[in-house]
Amino acid sequence: MRRTPSTLDPAASGPEPSPSALGGDGVDLGGIDPDVYASRWRTLGVLCLSLTIVMVANMSLNLALPVIARDLDASTTALQWMVDAYALVFAGLLFTTGTLGDRFGRKGALQAGLVLFLVGAAVAATAGTSGMVIAGRGVMGVAAAFVMPSTLSIITSVFPPAERGRAIATWAGVAAGAAALGPTGSGLLLEHFWWGSVFLVNVPLVVAALVAGIRWVPTSRDPDGHPLDVPGALLSIIGVGALVYAIIEAPAHGWADPVTLAAFAGAAVVLGLFAWRETTAHDPMLDLRLFRDRRFSVASGGIALTFFAMFGTFFLSSQFLQLVLGLSALEAGLLVLPMSAVMLLVAPRVPRVSARYGVARVVPVGLGFIALGLVVLSQLGASSHPLTVWMAIIPMAIGVAATSAPLTTVLMSAVPPGRAGVGSAMNDTSRELGGALGVAVLGSVLTTSYGSALGPAVADLPEQARTAATSGLAGALRVAGDLGTGGDGLADAARRAFLDGFGLAALAAAGLALVTAFAAARLLPRTDDAAAGVDVGGAELAQPTTEPRDQLGSRPAIPSTLSSSGASSGTGTTGPNNPARLSS
Repeated sequence: MRRTPSTLDPAASGPEPSPSALGGDGVDLGGIDPDVYASRWRTLGVLCLSLTIVMVANMSLNLALPVIARDLDASTTALQWMVDAYALVFAGLLFTTGTLGDRFGRKGALQAGLVLFLVGAAVAATAGTSGMVIAGRGVMGVAAAFVMPSTLSIITSVFPPAERGRAIATWAGVAAGAAALGPTGSGLLLEHFWWGSVFLVNVPLVVAALVAGIRWVPTSRDPDGHPLDVPGALLSIIGVGALVYAIIEAPAHGWADPVTLAAFAGAAVVLGLFAWRETTAHDPMLDLRLFRDRRFSVASGGIALTFFAMFGTFFLSSQFLQLVLGLSALEAGLLVLPMSAVMLLVAPRVPRVSARYGVARVVPVGLGFIALGLVVLSQLGASSHPLTVWMAIIPMAIGVAATSAPLTTVLMSAVPPGRAGVGSAMNDTSRELGGALGVAVLGSVLTTSYGSALGPAVADLPEQARTAATSGLAGALRVAGDLGTGGDGLADAARRAFLDGFGLAALAAAGLALVTAFAAARLLPRTDDAAAGVDVGGAELAQPTTEPRDQLGSRPAIPSTLSSSGASSGTGTTGPNNPARLSS
């Protein structure tokens, strides 16, 4: 297979781009409309604003749950579904909404999602029952499934290969950093307004994104016009939704409980049928041969494991800050706010470092920073000063920014521009599954260790009080408060037990980060692959071949390994996968 020309290979041959194919700064536009190219940074601003809406909505509810429980007399199960409805619907629909955006237009999918956000926020904010809050959160999950894949796929359509890495790095920084804004904003609103205000925090952002998007976001779609794979879409919704449900419910029921095992088995069966469907369909929604390309498969796994550590740590840290250190919800949110600032500052600078040293070096270093932060976190105790938390979250913020940005770029480099929505959906699904697993697994480690360590201290309590105390630190502190001065010993024992589990869970996550770092160093493309056209964060993206489809309607097989001569031919600047069919 012949070598793909690359901006990193001065000896590469090929026709010089015509003057009309160059931007005002001499950049090869790769077929992108010059007017679209001229407004690309404004477009990126709108897309990042839209992405912020999704991330804030995902993280803003938790602080309001105690107030909602009191005002609506909501059960614990209802509160769990208020949180989980968003994640279940969001994760289950990602592949389908990404494909719909590719087929019918990504700008339309983005705008429709933003409008749905307004509807969902209005329903949840004015709800008088738990069911209405859950319904509103479900609508917001549908909205997020339309918005998030559209943002990344539009970026690949408006930025030429030479600038795409930097744009994706900015997107990845916002995706990671905006998550920390939700708790802070919710804390501020709950200090002054009713609980429904946490659902309205995004309304001004949605309106601004809608108005700006009409002007600055171009229309783009898959130029090949593939029909929607309806059976594949239904199987993906059911399979991914069942998998996320099993992950979420496993800590409550127990990982070996028949209900949990049945949910995992059902998800496996449906996802197996989805894989069979996609390998036999005339026009598959997700071409599973993409997983033969290590850029796609390894990057997907790396993203999932990065967000496993990140969201699992958010879950653990929020309890540590409020229940052990005694901070208010607002104080806890403000304390972790620098994490967002660090990510937003570091992420745009990662492409230059990646271009120089390669993703196979940068990503393991980023994972090493995550592991360092987790180790520091595991050593914090009840007497730690709140600001010492920064010694943990700042290295973690640097690590997440240095990891997620190049991995996202590498993943998207393996996907043809016409199917960017599917590639974006895979990226988002990896994040969602990784985050859900992080909360579930690390939460289970904490709960198991906590219950074992607290056992002797609650042995003499009545059964109801013992059950409440062993359910978690919050329950133990309530029981201790009911006991009056006699409960001080129980409170101290519960905090010690929590810290034991907290440290163990953080160290487990650190170990996983180090294992992932070793795997990334071995499997990700190296600098010599960059010469073959593999983007290492800012260089040219070598797209899969644009040869005509065979009689089955699928692309020729994607190479399973990457070497200096193993990249596919063509740079994606011509042919059916050309991203040029844009209008402003």
